[in-house]
Amino acid sequence: MDPIVMVHGAFVGGWSFERFRAPFEAAGHRVLTPDLRGHGAREPSDAVVGVSIRDYANDVAALCASLPSRPILIGHSMGGLVAQLAARRVKPRAVVLLAPSPPWGLVGWNVEEALTAFGAQFVSLLSNGAVEPSAEVMRTVTLNRMTRAEAAPILARLRRESARAVRETLNWWLDPFMTSSIGSGPLRARSLVISGEADQVHPPASGRLVAERIGGEFLCLPEMSHWLPGEPGWEDVAEAALEFIGREARAAA
Repeated sequence: MDPIVMVHGAFVGGWSFERFRAPFEAAGHRVLTPDLRGHGAREPSDAVVGVSIRDYANDVAALCASLPSRPILIGHSMGGLVAQLAARRVKPRAVVLLAPSPPWGLVGWNVEEALTAFGAQFVSLLSNGAVEPSAEVMRTVTLNRMTRAEAAPILARLRRESARAVRETLNWWLDPFMTSSIGSGPLRARSLVISGEADQVHPPASGRLVAERIGGEFLCLPEMSHWLPGEPGWEDVAEAALEFIGREARAAA
């Protein structure tokens, strides 16, 4: 079975896939959930300072290249953009993106929704420092389908995020270097983009445009929001991803 590399989003770590990885392992896949640079529990809180979205992508690409066989990339939110960038460096077996951040030049999300999602954090985006996570913002727009009790252990593990990486992701129009550009043409691997119908961070319109941009399939799940790897209904997300992966494996056989 092909190994799977799961790439987490902003402010969290590989632990965000703790439950989500189980069905893939049960299906026989080796699952890796690395912490992006500066996101490890034992790393200092300023370890993300100055880190670029390209640094994250280069690290993930290096991990993929070190594996004995071509992996499947699964990325969530900002990790979905990292996965797109990494997929240009190494040819994965397949790519699955969960509520992915769009690449440079793609306008699929509503600026007002993005401002709501990250609120006062935008004040910090003019620097290359670190952005403090906001528990209230997370509860309101990311973990909004979870009870306070369910959200509490997630909020307790949030970490600071690279202001540079967030700026390169959300404010790409201010980046003349096109850091988050994935280049031209579809990805060199079959891909699936999954969006939640109620997602306020990267709504379905964004997911659909990402799918068109990378030449992939698109699936919108009713009632789901942004925390696709862990909110109620995450099992349906995993099932859809596994069905796609299985279909790709049969086609390649």
